[in-house]
Amino acid sequence: MQDLLAGYQRFRTNGWPEKRREFESLAENGQAPKALVVACIDSRVDPAMIFDTAPGEMLTLRNVASLVPLYAPDAAYHGTSAALEFGVRVLEVRDIIVLGHGLCGGVKTLLDGTPEKASEFVAPWMSIAQPALARAMRFPPGEGRRLICEHEVIKVSLGNLMTFPWIAERVDAGKLKLHGAWFDIRIGVLMTLQPDGSFAPQEAG
Repeated sequence: MQDLLAGYQRFRTNGWPEKRREFESLAENGQAPKALVVACIDSRVDPAMIFDTAPGEMLTLRNVASLVPLYAPDAAYHGTSAALEFGVRVLEVRDIIVLGHGLCGGVKTLLDGTPEKASEFVAPWMSIAQPALARAMRFPPGEGRRLICEHEVIKVSLGNLMTFPWIAERVDAGKLKLHGAWFDIRIGVLMTLQPDGSFAPQEAG
C-alpha cells in the first residue's frame, strides 16, 4: 500500500497539474468514450498503456481471461454484463475490443486445471471458455496449444457478445463494431483478429 500511496504523491505533484484541465472538463461535461475494452485482470497487461489513451477516451472492463458470458438476464450478479450494458446502451460506444494476451493465467488453468485455492469462482468462470478448450485440444500439447487456446478464448467472447440482443442489433445496424486483439507481453506486439480467423501483427506507424 505504501508504494501505491507514494505513486499517488508523484501523481499529485507531477501528473495532476498537467492533467487538471482535462479532468475538470471530464467532471463538468461527463464522459463520452468511443470504445470499450474487455481485458484480463493480469497486472502485466494495461489497456490504457497499450492503446496510449487518456482519461475519458476508453472504458476498460477487466476480468479473468477477458471473458464475456452468454446473455443471461436473471437475479444473479453480472458484473461483466452490467458493464457492457452501461457502455453500449448508455454511453453508446462505437467499438468493443476483446483483448487477450500471452501467458494468460486464466487460459493456463483452462488447459492444466484450476488450482484448488481458486475453485470457488475461477473454475466456474473459466467454464465459459470450454468451446475454446475443445478446439485447442485438437493440437499437440505445448506452447502452440496454449497460444491457440488464448486466441480461441477471444473468439468465444466475441461470439458471446452477439448473444446480447442490444449488441447484435447495433452491430447489424453498423452502429457498433466488435474486434479481437491479442497482446504479446514478451515483445510488446499487438495482434488483431482477421476476417479469416487468424491473428496478424498490427503494424506500428
